[in-house]
Amino acid sequence: MELSGKTALVTGANGGLGGFVARAFLEAGAAVYGASPKIRGEDFPHPNFVAVAAALTDRASAEKLVDVPPRIDIAVHLVGAFAGGAKIDEAPEGELDRMLDANLRSAFFLAQAVLPRLRASGDGRFLAIGSRSAEGSAANAAAYGLSKAALVSLVRSIAAENRGSVTANAVLPGTMDTPANRAAMPEADPSKWVDPRQVAALLVYLASPRASHVTGAAIPIYGAE
Repeated sequence: MELSGKTALVTGANGGLGGFVARAFLEAGAAVYGASPKIRGEDFPHPNFVAVAAALTDRASAEKLVDVPPRIDIAVHLVGAFAGGAKIDEAPEGELDRMLDANLRSAFFLAQAVLPRLRASGDGRFLAIGSRSAEGSAANAAAYGLSKAALVSLVRSIAAENRGSVTANAVLPGTMDTPANRAAMPEADPSKWVDPRQVAALLVYLASPRASHVTGAAIPIYGAE
Protein backbone atom coordinates (compact mmCIF):
# COMPACT_ATOMS: atom_id res chain seq x y z
CA MET A 1 0.00 0.00 0.00
CA GLU A 2 2.85 2.36 -0.87
CA LEU A 3 0.46 4.99 -2.25
CA SER A 4 -1.78 5.05 0.82
CA GLY A 5 -2.95 8.59 1.51
CA LYS A 6 -2.23 9.75 -2.05
CA THR A 7 -4.80 10.93 -4.57
CA ALA A 8 -4.29 10.13 -8.24
CA LEU A 9 -6.05 11.71 -11.21
CA VAL A 10 -6.01 9.21 -14.09
CA THR A 11 -7.14 10.42 -17.51
CA GLY A 12 -8.35 7.84 -20.01
CA ALA A 13 -9.08 5.57 -17.06
CA ASN A 14 -11.44 3.23 -18.89
CA GLY A 15 -9.30 2.75 -22.01
CA GLY A 16 -7.37 -0.36 -22.99
CA LEU A 17 -4.52 0.52 -20.62
CA GLY A 18 -6.55 2.68 -18.25
CA GLY A 19 -8.37 -0.17 -16.55
CA PHE A 20 -5.10 -1.84 -15.58
CA VAL A 21 -3.65 1.44 -14.33
CA ALA A 22 -6.67 2.46 -12.28
CA ARG A 23 -6.82 -0.94 -10.59
CA ALA A 24 -3.07 -0.95 -9.92
CA PHE A 25 -3.23 2.44 -8.23
CA LEU A 26 -6.24 1.38 -6.18
CA GLU A 27 -4.43 -1.79 -5.11
CA ALA A 28 -1.45 0.37 -4.09
CA GLY A 29 -3.70 2.30 -1.72
CA ALA A 30 -4.35 5.50 -3.68
CA ALA A 31 -7.66 7.26 -4.04
CA VAL A 32 -8.29 7.32 -7.79
CA TYR A 33 -10.29 9.90 -9.72
CA GLY A 34 -10.72 8.31 -13.14
CA ALA A 35 -11.57 10.65 -15.98
CA SER A 36 -13.00 9.81 -19.39
CA PRO A 37 -15.95 11.12 -21.42
CA LYS A 38 -18.08 8.00 -20.78
CA ILE A 39 -16.73 6.58 -17.53
CA ARG A 40 -19.06 5.31 -14.79
CA GLY A 41 -18.52 4.52 -11.14
CA GLU A 42 -19.55 0.90 -11.67
CA ASP A 43 -16.62 0.47 -14.07
CA PHE A 44 -14.40 0.21 -10.98
CA PRO A 45 -16.40 -1.00 -7.96
CA HIS A 46 -14.01 0.19 -5.27
CA PRO A 47 -14.66 2.58 -2.36
CA ASN A 48 -11.63 4.69 -3.29
CA PHE A 49 -12.63 5.20 -6.92
CA VAL A 50 -14.49 8.25 -8.22
CA ALA A 51 -15.60 8.46 -11.86
CA VAL A 52 -15.31 11.87 -13.53
CA ALA A 53 -17.10 12.10 -16.88
CA ALA A 54 -14.99 14.70 -18.67
CA ALA A 55 -13.02 15.27 -21.85
CA LEU A 56 -9.75 17.18 -22.23
CA THR A 57 -10.32 19.53 -25.14
CA ASP A 58 -8.85 22.83 -23.94
CA ARG A 59 -7.44 24.53 -20.86
CA ALA A 60 -10.91 25.38 -19.52
CA SER A 61 -11.99 21.73 -19.56
CA ALA A 62 -8.72 20.75 -17.88
CA GLU A 63 -9.21 23.37 -15.15
CA LYS A 64 -12.72 22.06 -14.54
CA LEU A 65 -11.41 18.51 -14.30
CA VAL A 66 -8.65 19.20 -11.79
CA ASP A 67 -11.08 21.10 -9.57
CA VAL A 68 -13.00 17.87 -8.85
CA PRO A 69 -10.56 16.06 -6.51
CA PRO A 70 -9.96 17.77 -3.15
CA ARG A 71 -6.22 17.31 -3.72
CA ILE A 72 -4.02 15.79 -6.42
CA ASP A 73 -0.69 14.16 -5.64
CA ILE A 74 -0.34 12.20 -8.87
CA ALA A 75 -1.49 12.92 -12.42
CA VAL A 76 -1.40 9.96 -14.81
CA HIS A 77 -2.16 10.97 -18.39
CA LEU A 78 -3.24 8.02 -20.53
CA VAL A 79 -5.29 9.83 -23.18
CA GLY A 80 -3.99 9.13 -26.67
CA ALA A 81 -4.79 7.81 -30.12
CA PHE A 82 -3.10 6.15 -33.07
CA ALA A 83 -3.39 6.81 -36.78
CA GLY A 84 -1.15 5.50 -39.51
CA GLY A 85 -0.84 3.34 -42.56
CA ALA A 86 0.28 5.96 -45.07
CA LYS A 87 3.52 7.65 -46.04
CA ILE A 88 3.99 11.30 -45.11
CA ASP A 89 3.04 12.60 -48.54
CA GLU A 90 -0.02 10.35 -48.62
CA ALA A 91 -1.32 11.01 -45.10
CA PRO A 92 -5.00 11.97 -44.93
CA GLU A 93 -5.96 15.60 -44.47
CA GLY A 94 -6.21 16.46 -40.78
CA GLU A 95 -4.26 13.45 -39.48
CA LEU A 96 -1.50 15.60 -38.01
CA ASP A 97 -3.97 17.78 -36.12
CA ARG A 98 -5.83 14.73 -34.81
CA MET A 99 -2.61 13.20 -33.48
CA LEU A 100 -1.45 16.46 -31.93
CA ASP A 101 -4.85 16.98 -30.30
CA ALA A 102 -4.99 13.48 -28.82
CA ASN A 103 -1.35 12.90 -27.91
CA LEU A 104 0.11 16.34 -27.17
CA ARG A 105 -2.41 19.11 -26.66
CA SER A 106 -4.46 17.11 -24.16
CA ALA A 107 -1.31 16.59 -22.07
CA PHE A 108 -0.31 20.24 -22.37
CA PHE A 109 -3.73 21.43 -21.19
CA LEU A 110 -3.69 18.96 -18.30
CA ALA A 111 -0.20 20.09 -17.28
CA GLN A 112 -1.25 23.74 -17.29
CA ALA A 113 -4.16 22.98 -14.99
CA VAL A 114 -2.70 20.34 -12.69
CA LEU A 115 0.85 21.53 -12.01
CA PRO A 116 -0.14 24.08 -9.35
CA ARG A 117 -2.04 21.29 -7.56
CA LEU A 118 0.93 18.93 -7.81
CA ARG A 119 3.34 21.57 -6.50
CA ALA A 120 1.00 22.23 -3.59
CA SER A 121 1.18 18.56 -2.61
CA GLY A 122 4.91 19.01 -2.00
CA ASP A 123 5.88 15.77 -3.73
CA GLY A 124 3.84 15.65 -6.91
CA ARG A 125 4.08 13.24 -9.81
CA PHE A 126 3.23 13.85 -13.48
CA LEU A 127 3.24 10.66 -15.56
CA ALA A 128 2.40 10.23 -19.24
CA ILE A 129 2.21 7.38 -21.71
CA GLY A 130 4.29 7.93 -24.81
CA SER A 131 5.22 5.28 -27.35
CA ARG A 132 8.17 3.37 -28.71
CA SER A 133 7.62 5.44 -31.84
CA ALA A 134 8.73 8.56 -29.93
CA GLU A 135 12.33 7.36 -29.93
CA GLY A 136 12.59 5.52 -33.22
CA SER A 137 11.46 5.72 -36.79
CA ALA A 138 7.71 5.66 -37.27
CA ALA A 139 7.39 4.60 -40.89
CA ASN A 140 3.87 5.13 -42.21
CA ALA A 141 2.87 6.78 -38.92
CA ALA A 142 4.86 10.00 -38.89
CA ALA A 143 2.15 12.18 -37.36
CA TYR A 144 1.70 9.70 -34.52
CA GLY A 145 5.43 9.38 -33.92
CA LEU A 146 6.12 13.10 -33.84
CA SER A 147 3.16 13.76 -31.54
CA LYS A 148 4.53 11.21 -29.06
CA ALA A 149 8.06 12.63 -29.40
CA ALA A 150 6.68 16.07 -28.62
CA LEU A 151 4.94 14.59 -25.57
CA VAL A 152 8.31 13.36 -24.27
CA SER A 153 9.72 16.86 -24.76
CA LEU A 154 6.79 18.30 -22.80
CA VAL A 155 7.36 15.87 -19.93
CA ARG A 156 11.04 16.77 -19.79
CA SER A 157 10.17 20.47 -19.70
CA ILE A 158 7.80 19.81 -16.80
CA ALA A 159 10.60 17.99 -14.99
CA ALA A 160 13.08 20.82 -15.58
CA GLU A 161 10.67 23.53 -14.43
CA ASN A 162 9.57 21.75 -11.25
CA ARG A 163 12.68 20.19 -9.73
CA GLY A 164 12.26 19.70 -6.02
CA SER A 165 8.47 19.74 -6.02
CA VAL A 166 7.19 17.59 -8.93
CA THR A 167 8.77 14.69 -10.82
CA ALA A 168 7.70 14.10 -14.41
CA ASN A 169 8.33 10.96 -16.44
CA ALA A 170 7.11 9.29 -19.61
CA VAL A 171 6.71 5.56 -20.24
CA LEU A 172 7.25 4.39 -23.81
CA PRO A 173 5.55 1.05 -24.46
CA GLY A 174 5.69 -0.98 -27.63
CA THR A 175 2.52 -2.65 -28.88
CA MET A 176 0.41 -3.53 -25.86
CA ASP A 177 -1.70 -6.64 -25.45
CA THR A 178 -5.13 -5.05 -25.36
CA PRO A 179 -8.44 -6.25 -26.84
CA ALA A 180 -8.36 -3.41 -29.36
CA ASN A 181 -4.89 -4.36 -30.62
CA ARG A 182 -5.82 -8.03 -30.85
CA ALA A 183 -8.86 -7.12 -32.94
CA ALA A 184 -6.84 -4.80 -35.17
CA MET A 185 -3.98 -7.28 -35.73
CA PRO A 186 -5.52 -10.79 -35.63
CA GLU A 187 -2.53 -12.39 -37.38
CA ALA A 188 0.06 -11.04 -34.92
CA ASP A 189 1.54 -12.94 -31.96
CA PRO A 190 0.35 -11.12 -28.81
CA SER A 191 2.76 -13.12 -26.65
CA LYS A 192 5.46 -10.74 -27.93
CA TRP A 193 3.52 -7.65 -26.99
CA VAL A 194 3.79 -5.62 -23.80
CA ASP A 195 1.71 -6.83 -20.87
CA PRO A 196 -0.31 -3.76 -19.76
CA ARG A 197 -0.03 -4.94 -16.15
CA GLN A 198 3.71 -4.31 -16.35
CA VAL A 199 3.10 -0.80 -17.67
CA ALA A 200 0.70 -0.17 -14.78
CA ALA A 201 3.22 -1.53 -12.27
CA LEU A 202 5.91 0.76 -13.67
CA LEU A 203 3.61 3.77 -13.31
CA VAL A 204 2.88 2.84 -9.69
CA TYR A 205 6.62 2.64 -9.03
CA LEU A 206 7.21 6.06 -10.61
CA ALA A 207 4.43 7.49 -8.44
CA SER A 208 5.87 5.98 -5.27
CA PRO A 209 8.45 7.36 -2.80
CA ARG A 210 10.94 4.84 -4.21
CA ALA A 211 11.16 6.91 -7.41
CA SER A 212 11.53 10.33 -5.81
CA HIS A 213 14.83 10.93 -7.66
CA VAL A 214 13.59 9.73 -11.06
CA THR A 215 12.52 12.66 -13.20
CA GLY A 216 12.76 13.72 -16.83
CA ALA A 217 13.02 10.09 -17.93
CA ALA A 218 11.53 8.40 -20.99
CA ILE A 219 11.45 4.75 -19.99
CA PRO A 220 11.13 2.08 -22.68
CA ILE A 221 9.06 -1.07 -22.18
CA TYR A 222 9.09 -2.76 -25.55
CA GLY A 223 8.09 -6.39 -25.00
CA ALA A 224 9.64 -9.19 -27.05
CA GLU A 225 9.03 -7.73 -30.52
